[in-house]
Amino acid sequence: MSKTARVTVKAKECRGNPDKMIRKFTRKVKKEGVLEQARERRYFKKPSIKKKEKRERAARQRRRDEIKRQRALERRRRKV
Repeated sequence: MSKTARVTVKAKECRGNPDKMIRKFTRKVKKEGVLEQARERRYFKKPSIKKKEKRERAARQRRRDEIKRQRALERRRRKV
């Protein structure tokens, strides 16, 4: 279950620009979810709490997806 994230940025990728390297590193860390995982593992959570939070996240995502779908349908209707 544990996944180690290997996030590296080479100077060659950013042509030695330190600001660009920092931005690229930050972007990669966010994409890998390193900070979220660290925050999540900071304290112990009971399995039942984890399941409940997962269900709530899924329900929120379903609502968001449904709203997006409805908006897309409305836009299509207006164009026709």
